[in-house]
Amino acid sequence: MHIRVQMIRWIAAVLVATTLTGSAAAAQDGIQFSSPASIFASQTENPSTLPEQPPPILDRRDRIFYPGDTERLKPLGRKLFLNIWLDQEEIFTSPFHLNRRNAPVWLLSAAATAGLIVADRHIANSVANSRGQVRWGGRISNIGASYTLVPLVAGYYGFGVWRDHAKAREIGVLGTESLLDSLIVAGILKEAVRRNRPDDKDPGEFFDGGTSFPSGHAIQMWSIASLVAHEYHQKPIVALTAYSLASIVSASRIAARKHFASDVVAGGAMGWFIGRYVYQTHMSHLAHKHASLMPMILPQFDRSQHRYGVTLVFGGAGATPGLAAQPHFGRTTINSNYWAEQK
Repeated sequence: MHIRVQMIRWIAAVLVATTLTGSAAAAQDGIQFSSPASIFASQTENPSTLPEQPPPILDRRDRIFYPGDTERLKPLGRKLFLNIWLDQEEIFTSPFHLNRRNAPVWLLSAAATAGLIVADRHIANSVANSRGQVRWGGRISNIGASYTLVPLVAGYYGFGVWRDHAKAREIGVLGTESLLDSLIVAGILKEAVRRNRPDDKDPGEFFDGGTSFPSGHAIQMWSIASLVAHEYHQKPIVALTAYSLASIVSASRIAARKHFASDVVAGGAMGWFIGRYVYQTHMSHLAHKHASLMPMILPQFDRSQHRYGVTLVFGGAGATPGLAAQPHFGRTTINSNYWAEQK
């Protein structure tokens, strides 16, 4: 009996670890950014004109665009639903995209999760588990509950509408997407693993009707913390604050005897990957087709005619010499050249 339980634990650990790293693999392998260095290299090979860029990478998200201004709730909700649908497809099909580049991450995550599952009971028993500890752990962990985070994210979006703050609106929309992605992933895994909580009968047992693995509070808190940290990547204090708060909430779930260490660590890792995935997918989507507000300054050289210049390009698409604004594959390209003759 004991051997059978241990085998089930290991199988569950490998299964969850695979899903755990799925969002990371999807974010790394499914997103491609245009490289200014490659544009410059092409420019030096054919210096007389701007390089003709290949058509933008086509993906199904290119018809789902978050504009800078505030949208009505109905079209915004429809776009959110479509994005979340595509997110879930990427997350749950990512185990089939295992390759040599991401295999070490998958294996390390699986080993770490399996090791924590084995040590869970020892870790839980090493804590005092006093009545005060459990009570305060439950109170603190309310910060990471859905009924706290959803109104907070919605309120931040409302603040962006009220103050016409584009960053606040973006975080509100992407934060909602991250939270819903996290809730769906956690809900499906809880039903699949059905692990008992520390305060249940037969604590830690898998496939016994519980809802312990993974921690919903941890996956939600870390998804929001990851998104905010990536949005404000130029401000380390924001990332430090967000991750510290997520860590406190995660630890409080263990203190409240609602989760084991592996539940919290796996949930937190999944949440971090989901937050990063949502952010990077959004940024990559803008770079594909809606990068009209992303300027690049490219030098131009023509040794044969002894002239040089610079070109200001919006959208990363090819352009013709002169000053112009023209559509190109759904983008707007503004090209401004200044040529100087050298006698």
